[in-house]
Amino acid sequence: MKKVQDLEATQALAQSDRRRHELNRQVTVQRKEKDFQGMLEYHKEDEALLIRNLVTDLKPQALAGTVPCLPAYILYMCIRHADYVNDDLKVHSLLTSTINGIKKVLKKHNDDFEMTSFWLSNTCRLLHCLKQYSGDEGFMTQNTAKQNEHCLTNFDLTEYRQVLSDLSIQIYQQLIKISEGLLQPMIVSAMLENESIQGLSGVKPTGYRKRTSSLADGDNSYCLEAIIRQMNSFHTVMCDQGLDPEIILQVFKQLFYMINAVTLNNLLLRKDVCSWSTGMQLRYNISQLEEWLRGRNLHQREVAETMEPLIQAAQLLQLKKKSPEDAEAICSLCTALSTQQIVKILNLYTPLNEFEERVTVAFIRTIQAQLQERNDPQHLLLDFKHMFPVLFPFNPSSLTMDSIHIPACLNLEFLSEV
Repeated sequence: MKKVQDLEATQALAQSDRRRHELNRQVTVQRKEKDFQGMLEYHKEDEALLIRNLVTDLKPQALAGTVPCLPAYILYMCIRHADYVNDDLKVHSLLTSTINGIKKVLKKHNDDFEMTSFWLSNTCRLLHCLKQYSGDEGFMTQNTAKQNEHCLTNFDLTEYRQVLSDLSIQIYQQLIKISEGLLQPMIVSAMLENESIQGLSGVKPTGYRKRTSSLADGDNSYCLEAIIRQMNSFHTVMCDQGLDPEIILQVFKQLFYMINAVTLNNLLLRKDVCSWSTGMQLRYNISQLEEWLRGRNLHQREVAETMEPLIQAAQLLQLKKKSPEDAEAICSLCTALSTQQIVKILNLYTPLNEFEERVTVAFIRTIQAQLQERNDPQHLLLDFKHMFPVLFPFNPSSLTMDSIHIPACLNLEFLSEV
């Protein structure tokens, strides 16, 4: 009996110990959650180290698999602590150093798409954070009660928001310049010269079969697949880095405008590609690009519209060009092309063989007479460097600051959670 009593006593003691241990463990977890209010503190003398590790020396690849735009959230948590302790000099110094650090990185990597996209994502996210947590009710409509606890309490940073907005525009322009530079050499070869429909080379205009005018040698030839691969690469990088979908859409609107402008300009200057077979080829290529847009959920009206002049030019090459009815059909169809562009394509149009007639002067005059009412721009070629103005719609985050984990690879041990 004594042995049984001893055993029971030991078990009861172990059980109560275990319960106390579990209770302690729960209390510890709760206390930690309660303690961290989503702020980060650092000593003033560590500011340069913070900017170096988080901005100037940071490689985007180091943050693969973490929360997108992590540097922006960490910077906001540092700003919020400086605001919490009412240290205006610290807020001013940190924001100024951050902006200068980002500019320095962009200057150093002015041809690096991934780095530029990374800092566009982070600059926009920091801008969104300064709005979302500004205390301005217009920006707080989607905040949870927990997020509202993370608002700034002492300083109005509206002027810095304007500076970050201007910086975002500069970064966006650099991103477009880099991506256009990578795409432009491929466009003419892929859109006008490469045979994406097999067997069409047999129906090239007589005398132009061997011509590859924009190719110095065969090595510079690109197919449409090369353009699609390049755009896939852009799209993957921007999505992985958490760039706002509205900005990604504007990037592709700009790139599709350039594909349209460069292709159409070449068509308007080259007799060898103004033929029925090129029209067929072009329509196929455009449909492949449209399919790509649909697959990425980017086939919005404003992106698709940029390709309209090229679609109409491809149709113009395929339409019959003889009777007054044909002239009427062309005039009603080609609304995105100017009179000058329509007439130029008709003048350059090259019959496929001796059985197909050239477009007659009388037919072209009929077209000009029907279109004289139009108030068309006077230039023949499109400005392929034209840039649409960019907009950065406010995009609040559902993350709460106290849920953000700082990985060891950032070397930010000197930051204290508050």
